[in-house]
Amino acid sequence: MKNDGSPQQVLLIFPPVAKPCEPPGGIALLSGALTAHNVEHTLLDANLEGMLSLLEKPPLPADTWTRRAFRNLSKNLSNLKSQRTYTNIDTYKRAVSDINRLLTMAGGKRVRISLADYDDTRLSPVKSDDLLHAARNPEENPFYEYFSKRLPTIIWPKGHLRKSDGTTVAGFSLNYLSQALTAFAMIGFLKREFSDVTIVLGGSLVTSWMQGNHRERLFPGLVDHCVAGPGEYPLLALLQKNPPSKMHVTPCYDQLPVGDYLAPGLILPFRSSIGCYWGKCSFCPERAEGTPYSQIPPEKAATELRNLVADMQPVLIHLVDNAISPAFMGAIAEQPPGAPWYGFARITPHLKDPEFCMALKQSGCVLLKLGLESGDQGVLDALHKGIDLETASLALETLKKAGIATYVYLLFGTLAETRVEAQHTLDFVADHAEEIQFLNAAVFNLPINSPEAATLETTDFYEGDLSLYTAFRHPKGWERRSVRQFLDAEFRKPPAIRSILRNHPPLFTSNHAPFFAGNRS
Repeated sequence: MKNDGSPQQVLLIFPPVAKPCEPPGGIALLSGALTAHNVEHTLLDANLEGMLSLLEKPPLPADTWTRRAFRNLSKNLSNLKSQRTYTNIDTYKRAVSDINRLLTMAGGKRVRISLADYDDTRLSPVKSDDLLHAARNPEENPFYEYFSKRLPTIIWPKGHLRKSDGTTVAGFSLNYLSQALTAFAMIGFLKREFSDVTIVLGGSLVTSWMQGNHRERLFPGLVDHCVAGPGEYPLLALLQKNPPSKMHVTPCYDQLPVGDYLAPGLILPFRSSIGCYWGKCSFCPERAEGTPYSQIPPEKAATELRNLVADMQPVLIHLVDNAISPAFMGAIAEQPPGAPWYGFARITPHLKDPEFCMALKQSGCVLLKLGLESGDQGVLDALHKGIDLETASLALETLKKAGIATYVYLLFGTLAETRVEAQHTLDFVADHAEEIQFLNAAVFNLPINSPEAATLETTDFYEGDLSLYTAFRHPKGWERRSVRQFLDAEFRKPPAIRSILRNHPPLFTSNHAPFFAGNRS
């Protein structure tokens, strides 16, 4: 990137589609780094803005449901921002369903857009050629009308005589496959209209593409710089700011529309660590990619979080660590942040300690997401989960008594599982149904670069050079079709499990679950 000594203006973009319920923490962290180094910059949550733009356009042609949904749009958006809606799951589901219907219709015949996903029947986000096609033909994208008008107002604002007086760097935070095609359409538009702008591509999906495939660069000629891992240092280095080797950054949300997200108040994302402190699970993409673990000192992180909460007054804190360490939970218990909080935690002996769990509750913990994965000890041992079922059972019981809701993740079809072990998981969940408020039962996907993949007969999971997973022949014959049949015909049938599933927030899932945490006895 050329630097002629003029001010370097940076635009950081979070592209569609991701759940529009909280501000994007990644570009907020980058904003904190740029602010600390006096770099002029702008944040654009194009995901939220783009969705709202699509919703405001009358859908044509429209059936009865779509016309009703458009007529009630303002009411439904208000409902999702009202705490009262979260006391009745049926009212909530109607609002979500109607809003989602409008997005689906806005995508037209080829693209299916939802509040959580983007599916193009012709183009795949894991095919480089398709992403390049999206960049060459941005006008094909359903969000084109939005971003083709919005981006120029930021890149070349009024009062600037030349395009070169405006933005010099545009950075895209790409975290989900559902963002990829629109992100590349936006990049293609910028390259066509503002060729002097330097394009930087980062985010967790880009990290997976680069580290998983051992690539130093992606999309040469279109993307100028790719960043794997945390982006603060690379971005500042690109801007020739020479950050210190040990730099701590506090996220800055000042430029984001914190009052516009679809939630009953601000949900504040906060991260105290990168990677996973356990890092041994055999199926984990982070392990396959070799992501190192690093953590802000727990007491320092707790203080920083408390200060952010005092400044921003969120209704909920979302701790976005891959796994909240017991040390950080202990620091929060000692220094409560001042708002309710939730996040992902490993099932450890700490969670069967009544005193520890009660301290978490008193600090504001309303829900913990727990990766149990299986109710069979042999499967857990084979996956190197570091969990024993006795501890899991006591942890669920202790959290229930403390008044902390649980969102339990299960994984069916792993390499060590057969139908017998899957039945053990069903039995475990049924036996603990009173202590589980939310469930996520998924079918196992094998990371393409995991050590286990080299020992199996594999085929393409998704056709595409950027696929992160591989299909495989199960060593015990427990194939995906059989797994899905078991989930549909058996796992979801017991009344106790059906009761849990009825409480599940559609589309927003765990992001809205904490608001329902007190609704089930």
